Amino acid sequence: MRYLVSTSRATTFSRALQLGVLLLVALLMLLPLLWLVSTSLKGPAENIFTSPPTLLPLRPSLEAYHRLFAETPLATYLLNSSLVSGVAVLANLVFCSLAAYPLARLRFKGRGLVLALVVATILIPFQVVMIPLYLLMVQLGLRNTLWALILPQAATAFGIFLLRQSFLAVPVELEEAARIDGCTPLGEWWNVMIPAAKADLITLAIFVFIGSWSDFLWPLIILDDPERYTLPLGLQQLASSFSLDWRLVAAGSVLSILPVLFLFILLQRYILPSATADAVKG
Repeated sequence: MRYLVSTSRATTFSRALQLGVLLLVALLMLLPLLWLVSTSLKGPAENIFTSPPTLLPLRPSLEAYHRLFAETPLATYLLNSSLVSGVAVLANLVFCSLAAYPLARLRFKGRGLVLALVVATILIPFQVVMIPLYLLMVQLGLRNTLWALILPQAATAFGIFLLRQSFLAVPVELEEAARIDGCTPLGEWWNVMIPAAKADLITLAIFVFIGSWSDFLWPLIILDDPERYTLPLGLQQLASSFSLDWRLVAAGSVLSILPVLFLFILLQRYILPSATADAVKG
């Protein structure tokens, strides 16, 4: 009996210790974000470089956010980023799933070679294809357009590989049942594969959205027109135009984080370990 009590206490202590360590790590990771929010809420009369530093603002104020929308084209930057990220996500979901389906299910000569070549492109850094991609966009007349930001991200090797692995996990019996019901290969893709891979599709959407929303280098290269700037470029202009007013920079950074945070909170419940149950229900 004493052995069981001591074991139970040891287990409780171990779990409490693990919880404490996890809470400490979470706090350390959230501290920069909390500091960013705190800086954006400090009024113009409050010194943000006090020593020792203060996390909580003495007189919280939304003055920095008001100045952002009143004195800068922040709404234009947000709209451009939303359009680019939204279209890039939609294009990836469609094109990557269409490319992954034959690589997972159709038997054709050279299928392994095609897959190997697609996966190999992940190893190529963007800096290698940056100049050829820029020249291609100039020849197509897409420089200084949002399409120049969307097209290079319309399909990714990571998305194709991820969805191929997801499609391989779908039972063949589901496709056979759909084929008996008169579905074409395109119908099987839409009615069986897409519902079954919902979790991986949402995961891909989150990754593409984050990558497109936070992309800075490629928009900096291809865009010269401030009316086409995305949010990262706009924040960079914000820092230089206002002589590094850290309240404005912090407020802009907070606004840039909110859509990503909201998207993850909204979609995280759909990311499930097993996706085939959705196809069975459908």
